[in-house]
Amino acid sequence: MTIRSKSAISLLDSVLGLTPLQRRLLLITADALLMPLALWLSFWLRLAHPFHLNFTITGFWLLPALWLIGLPLYAFSGQYKGLTRYVGSRSLYQLALRNGLLVMMLAALGWLLLLPMPPRSSWLLLWLLLTGCTGAVRFALRDLLLSLHNKPRQVLNRVAIYGAGAAGVQLAAALRLAKTHSVQLFVDDEPALWSRSINGVPIKPPQVIKQRADDLDQVLLAIPSLRRSRRRQIVDGLQESGITVLQIASMEEITSGRARIDALRPIQVEELLGRDPVPPDPQLLGPAIGGASVCVTGAGGSIGSELCRQILALKPRRLVLLELSEPSLYAIHQNLSGLLPAGVEVVPVLGNAANAPLVERCFKEHGVEVVFHAAAYKHVPLVEANPLAGLANNVLSTRVVCEAARRCGSRHLLLISTDKAVRPTNVMGASKRLAELVVQAQPPGQTRFAIVRFGNVLGSSGSVVPLFRSQINAGGPITLTHPEIIRYFMTIPEAAQLVLQAAVLAEGGDVLLLDMGEPVRIKALAEQMVRLSDLSLKDASNPHGDIEIVCTGLRPGEKLFEELLIDAESESTAHPLIFRAKERALNPEQLWPLLDDLEEAISLQDGQAALAVLTALVKEWRQEKVDNK
Repeated sequence: MTIRSKSAISLLDSVLGLTPLQRRLLLITADALLMPLALWLSFWLRLAHPFHLNFTITGFWLLPALWLIGLPLYAFSGQYKGLTRYVGSRSLYQLALRNGLLVMMLAALGWLLLLPMPPRSSWLLLWLLLTGCTGAVRFALRDLLLSLHNKPRQVLNRVAIYGAGAAGVQLAAALRLAKTHSVQLFVDDEPALWSRSINGVPIKPPQVIKQRADDLDQVLLAIPSLRRSRRRQIVDGLQESGITVLQIASMEEITSGRARIDALRPIQVEELLGRDPVPPDPQLLGPAIGGASVCVTGAGGSIGSELCRQILALKPRRLVLLELSEPSLYAIHQNLSGLLPAGVEVVPVLGNAANAPLVERCFKEHGVEVVFHAAAYKHVPLVEANPLAGLANNVLSTRVVCEAARRCGSRHLLLISTDKAVRPTNVMGASKRLAELVVQAQPPGQTRFAIVRFGNVLGSSGSVVPLFRSQINAGGPITLTHPEIIRYFMTIPEAAQLVLQAAVLAEGGDVLLLDMGEPVRIKALAEQMVRLSDLSLKDASNPHGDIEIVCTGLRPGEKLFEELLIDAESESTAHPLIFRAKERALNPEQLWPLLDDLEEAISLQDGQAALAVLTALVKEWRQEKVDNK
């Protein structure tokens, strides 16, 4: 540290070490010295002479009055209560009002006592000069204090702020006070702002970042309402420059007080995947739910819990949570209790959706009108290793829930299915396809049965995103089953919102498909997660990198890509992201006896017999040999 830096810090410590009373006395002294200066200048500017006779005569009473009236007026009106280092435009306006009142009081005093008066225009000059001088001193002191206070005692991060709007300006001000970052430039997509500046910091086009990559440590993304597709474009471009990218919190978090404007955080890959959200259709979102008694099976799961949150916002009469896992049921019940609207009852039911007496009693007791059947085992390797448990939970529970809904007179039942049910190559996918066949085989009546099928959701248990994140945090390697594997992704809130709208579009026995957007190559996803963590890939071209990606080979029953249609073409619906397919169904006379055989095989724990029935019912189930090339 240099001698100059030590002197600056010593001066700062001395100023900040003054008591509040000493600081006020310092400002009072400054104002007392500025008042005669402003008075003298007002006469000089008006009369074009530094010591005009009129000044000598009038100043004899005006200067003492200025002190005796002005200083108490400043004190009692709060001029010395503000913190000088945070003086802003509001303080200047208040100062102008005080000085305007002071000048009017002096003019009134002179008029009432018939004292010698200055020229009328001198009063205006006095008001402007008093405001200018006292204001200038305060702003100068503010800048001095901030500059001394912000003297770097450590090396500051050199940053560019992407976004020259209100959020970017507030972020720059917060960083200046925090003394952690040095803002080198603003970057914005709006050409009209280029070559301009904010508080002396230039605004440049985005391509400048590549040119100044060596001069920057970080880029701070300060556009809270940025669309997902645009954020992805920006991040992809910035990652090419090898600069760390951080972002401010969302506008919702900032306005609600859950986060500060300078609460910087890494960009999560979930914020880049998927597409821009499509606003829900108010004619589809709510009519089937509002005022109804709704049951969600598997209410503690990834999709089930989000369905519950969104259903609650639509104000049903009652929401029944059917969940097998006690910790999951407790967690979602506690979460919903804090969101509960007036007049809505939440009923937690601990039990298995395959327990027929329990489900029927639950539906009758609570008058369930709408059912979302989300209870299922979904992890491919676990169900592959435990096929009887997977078939019992995925297939038999669907039969039980459908029969209970029909007997109890429910209006709607929607099965939550998966793209793995399309030409399945694993037991989990085949079990979900069989669950679809159970729903399709329900006889027509009061209850309208339907299926909604979609792909992977981001952040669910078992998703690759949390798995890759934990592997990166552990230092790697990231394990990938195949370098060419492709998946579709959708956020959990978007999936739940589309499911609720699909319930209204269901006509009975139809399969509703959710548009999953663009496919994602999982290897590219892993690489991007490494870069977002400010780490480098370890491969043949960079043997000293941080994180290695290792391909372990496709797991039993795993496919390189998923699809949503089996043997039909989809048709559009009233919602642009929901499609309808009429797919092949089994004759009930053929399905129910074999389903009884399956139930018996499961009760006897006869895995071979159960899989034989599954093969007979799901014709498209192909137990392919895994190719890991």
